[in-house]
Amino acid sequence: MQQWWETLKRSLRYNYLRVMRLKASTHAVAMGLAVGVFVGFLPVIPFQTVIALAFAFVFRASKIPAALGTWISNPVNLIPFYTMLYYVGRFFMPVDTPELDFHHLELESMIQQGWGLVVVMFTGGVILGVPGAFVTYVVSFRIVNSYRQKRMIRLIKKYQKKKAERELAAAAAGQGGLDSQLTNSAGGAADSVAAMRDSGKASGISSDSSH
Repeated sequence: MQQWWETLKRSLRYNYLRVMRLKASTHAVAMGLAVGVFVGFLPVIPFQTVIALAFAFVFRASKIPAALGTWISNPVNLIPFYTMLYYVGRFFMPVDTPELDFHHLELESMIQQGWGLVVVMFTGGVILGVPGAFVTYVVSFRIVNSYRQKRMIRLIKKYQKKKAERELAAAAAGQGGLDSQLTNSAGGAADSVAAMRDSGKASGISSDSSH
């Protein structure tokens, strides 16, 4: 159980970062997730991903978030999720339908059980999917926008830090060169003074010799 939970957390984190780091606009990412969530509410197994990608193309949304958004309904929660769609649909469309068969939740199987069941399930899906998609868009837009702003600030600070380090290194290298030049200049001056002193001594010796 612990291993399964760790695997799930790694998968969620991977997909979270995958969505956040997409090059698409914030609107496109949020719209993609909203489209995927909406399709996830529809009883269209096993065509959810295909339909979500088609909707993403129509609405110019990002396709990866659209595919991920369909996992709002998944093998773990499918039975309670479809039960919710069924009863909501029956409340708004009180037609004669067979009981929901949890062993046959594919769209083709529902069609075989009768179009009344398909209508009820789609009604429940649309009624719940529209507000679900709207909330997903609003929340995901804010999350993605906040993440990108914070990431930009981190990158700017990192760039400024590296720039300051380069300038400090350049200044240190320049100071070292200046010190070297000053040392060489001082040494040259000392050599000149010594040469002049030696030359003076030599002149004095020559003058004494001539006398």
